[in-house]
Amino acid sequence: MSTRITADGRDGFPVEPGRYRLIAARACPWANRAIIVRRLLGLEDAISMGLAGPTHDARSWTFDLDPGGRDPVLGIERLQEAFFKRQPDYPRGITVPAIVDTTTGAVVTNDFPRITEDFSTEWREHHRAGAPDLWPEEHRDEMAEVNKRVFTEVNNGVYRCGFAGSQEAYDKAYDRLWTALDWLEERLTDRRYLVGDTITESDVRLFTTLARFDPVYHGHFKCNRNRLTEMPALWAYARDLFQTPGFGDTTDFTQIKQHYYIVHKDINPTGIVPAGPDLSDWVTPHGRESLGGRPFGDGTPPGPTRESERVPEDATPLR
Repeated sequence: MSTRITADGRDGFPVEPGRYRLIAARACPWANRAIIVRRLLGLEDAISMGLAGPTHDARSWTFDLDPGGRDPVLGIERLQEAFFKRQPDYPRGITVPAIVDTTTGAVVTNDFPRITEDFSTEWREHHRAGAPDLWPEEHRDEMAEVNKRVFTEVNNGVYRCGFAGSQEAYDKAYDRLWTALDWLEERLTDRRYLVGDTITESDVRLFTTLARFDPVYHGHFKCNRNRLTEMPALWAYARDLFQTPGFGDTTDFTQIKQHYYIVHKDINPTGIVPAGPDLSDWVTPHGRESLGGRPFGDGTPPGPTRESERVPEDATPLR
């Protein structure tokens, strides 16, 4: 579903603080993007957030983290219910992130790249003071090129490796992925951020894959030429972002591992969740300040995470 929520309401869904609820899951990289962008822009008061648990069955993401197993605002047990409220015969996958209209209980959109872009552009009137410009006008053409390659070759590339159905398909996917990661390693050697000298959505989109690389993709998806920690520029870049408010404080490594290792029974039939890797290195000095750049441009970092949205201490090295 790709209906847009816009400032002018041209699709029938106008920007309206308090009306919409972002349904996400910390385990999912696509949903993690929306969580990060919402926090960076300070949209917590304008758009509420519900969190599904890290595991799901063939039917849907479920709200098993909430008391009684129901989302406290929507009153539903499964995200599937909100999709069927919009389209009873909805034939496709029930995915996060999704935005639900609380006045009807029906999904408005699950178009994940458009959701975060619209957070930046259509919801601008409701951004916090000091919110960064994650889609700077002067860099949008370059961002489009970078985003396309990151999406097709890296964000999706790890999945092509993990779900390859033949040796030939895996070998091709593996080569494509590492060609792109080598390109990123070179690109980030002498620049702090992917595009321009501030954090943009391009960085958000890459970060959520990098955060999952060593805990999941390296072993579970067989993307194992190198660990992230063995790629100096990418590893320092990932730590730089992780230690920036909005990134690491929205990343739950426990749920990430539970999701992939438990849900993907065809890849990991035992359902055993690995104990490692050690996460303490995520908070070690990264040295990226020497490359210059201004993380939030003319803006400021977001304030402390709301208590109700904090990642548990045992799921992150941040304290």
